[in-house]
Amino acid sequence: MNLLYLDCIAGISGDMLMGALLDLGLDLKVLRRELAKLKLHEFSLAVRRDQRGGITGVRFEVHVHAPHASRRAHHAGRHGRSFTQIQRLIESSRLAADVKRHAIGAFRRLAVAEGKIHGIAPEDVHFHEIGAVDSIVDFVGACIALRELGIEKVVASAPLRTGFGFVDCAHGRFPVPAPATVELLKGVPLCAGDEEAELITPTGAALLREFVTEFGAMPAMTVRATGYGLGRRQLARTPNVLRAMIGEAGRDRALDRIAVLETNLDDVSPQVLGDVMEKALAAGALDVFHTPIQMKKNRPGVTLSVLCAPQDAERLSRLLLTHTTAFGVRRLDAQRLKLDRQIVKLKSAFGPVEVKLGRLDGKIVSASPEFESCKRAAAKAKVPVRRVLTAALAAAEELYD
Repeated sequence: MNLLYLDCIAGISGDMLMGALLDLGLDLKVLRRELAKLKLHEFSLAVRRDQRGGITGVRFEVHVHAPHASRRAHHAGRHGRSFTQIQRLIESSRLAADVKRHAIGAFRRLAVAEGKIHGIAPEDVHFHEIGAVDSIVDFVGACIALRELGIEKVVASAPLRTGFGFVDCAHGRFPVPAPATVELLKGVPLCAGDEEAELITPTGAALLREFVTEFGAMPAMTVRATGYGLGRRQLARTPNVLRAMIGEAGRDRALDRIAVLETNLDDVSPQVLGDVMEKALAAGALDVFHTPIQMKKNRPGVTLSVLCAPQDAERLSRLLLTHTTAFGVRRLDAQRLKLDRQIVKLKSAFGPVEVKLGRLDGKIVSASPEFESCKRAAAKAKVPVRRVLTAALAAAEELYD
């Protein structure tokens, strides 16, 4: 799998992502050729090598050539293109279908977030003239780049540093992170960091949401190339760069990270525990269990534990606080070594049964019959289920190296 890992050292913006992808090897001539399919003649690209904090990378800039009157209108606060107009512009172009789909998808995410902040429908959201052209190029350019580089999966670092302070924009003076950025990154681990600056722009947040499938530590991968996209200015404490690494992901994906949620309870009924377990599993928990413990005042109790993906931790913590008597939930982030799993159907003396195979470094090291499948086969053959389990294990033995 061709994997792209985004190490958001100083956050992310559309121009930083484009710079990093160009530094990775995206052909600038191809990018210009594909962007020309938009029939948008109001901009030019400026690409140069520069440094931020001693790190050399690519600075990508979109120069918008709006007419003088249009610039006055922009500075007067009048609106430019709406989301609906931008969608039509992209749809009517000769760009590849997947580029159109992702570019419109990213813009829609931004329009939904902006619409919620300003209390209007996404279709009615307007992007100020110069900012709209800049964003169109960033969104479409990123989609072109990921397609040209053959990226199959994107993972980004976490927690993401947002910065703090205030930023002046067309709508006035907004806090950092901007309201639209926070809306877009709900459920993603965030922290302010120590830079008084806007590190993650709404455009960068929308691109993360459109393409990133996992947020966390760098996954197991063989790195082939590294690129650095440079931010607009020098930061006080951090190199203002986005690092992008492209390479081959580990085939068995043996390492990942999970969140472990725990709370101790001594005043909850077994019926409530059972209900909470069902709700947590339905909400995406990887596993839920409780362990008997001895609590204060010699009271018997349980530790309720939930394993989940890091991005689901806050949502599931709230579920525990809402549906149990807990006054607090502990969270631990843990690295997990796991087997690559596959369900296969095997022939047995009692008909086909499903068996879960576990591989480590591509080699089968575990085979476990699926009980419900064996139960159905046993009922059909009118034999005890333990006989089907034994037959399934015998059939699986042939698969071991």
